[in-house]
Amino acid sequence: MSMSRRTFINGAGALAFGAIMSPARAADFSWKFGHGFPPSHPLHIRAVEASARIKQETRGRVDISVFPNSQLGGDNDLLSQVHSGGIEMFSTGGVIMSTLVPGAALSGIGFAFPDYKTVWPAMDGKLGGFVRNAFQKSNLHALDLIWDNGFRQITTSTHAVASPADLRNMKLRVPVSPLYVSLFKALGAAPTSINLAEVYTALQTGVVEGQENPLIVTDTAKFYEVQKYCSVTNHIWDGCWIVVNGDAWDSLPADLRTIVSRGFNQAAVQQRADIARLNDSLRSGLQAKGLKVNTSDSAPFREVLKKSGFYTDWKSKFGPDAWSVLETSVGKLT
Repeated sequence: MSMSRRTFINGAGALAFGAIMSPARAADFSWKFGHGFPPSHPLHIRAVEASARIKQETRGRVDISVFPNSQLGGDNDLLSQVHSGGIEMFSTGGVIMSTLVPGAALSGIGFAFPDYKTVWPAMDGKLGGFVRNAFQKSNLHALDLIWDNGFRQITTSTHAVASPADLRNMKLRVPVSPLYVSLFKALGAAPTSINLAEVYTALQTGVVEGQENPLIVTDTAKFYEVQKYCSVTNHIWDGCWIVVNGDAWDSLPADLRTIVSRGFNQAAVQQRADIARLNDSLRSGLQAKGLKVNTSDSAPFREVLKKSGFYTDWKSKFGPDAWSVLETSVGKLT
């Protein structure tokens, strides 16, 4: 299905609230799927579509309700809930999930991926398999294909970020994750962890002067209304795992697990294509909405990280085997 930015904005509200507000029907398995993205984000839209398709193919036996915008709690709350069984499904980036599953952050190392030609062979191959196994050890089932959220960029209200020096002492919002905090401390910034649903207000009130997210999040969350500059740094590629509580997954009969897996894996392929199409237009679109956009060279940032010991520190935290999997996929970092 081809999907444009106009389709997302115009159709997201009706689709999202239709899924959430429709009366519950009797089902053998009634699941809740929580995430922190706005209803207009491609992940939410495709997840709602996948859930509808799964309900139809299982003849109503599996009914998955998708709750966007942190309606069921912030990322850390949702991660705790899916781990304990309070909800059945959750999606966010692996770096955020690493507070419970440390290995999930492996693909989120700063400046590891130069481009998408490196991302998909790694995440659909050995690196992705390594992370899925890490989830399994924590009683979480990660679906086969990771969804795309895009390369992360920096927006600010004060000045553009063209070099590491421009980050010095900058009050920058980052997700609630040690790796994000570590990355930006190594680059000289003053990172503050804030859940996604609270970021707009934090930017608006000056609690932080900037934030970093993929362009699709900057657009759908309307951060352009409270920011002036957008610096294309590509400092982290961000993908979203969809994880299922292990006990809930095991409770599904094999035929239903097949249908659920197929439904979300098909949606993952479509969602990746959505993000690719949107990325082609988002830069100019955000410029039209008032952001001044610049592109930064990644080499000076990587050099600062090497000199600061960032890569060496995280290699020791992940261990040599995990680091070998990463460098086999993306090239030498240390």
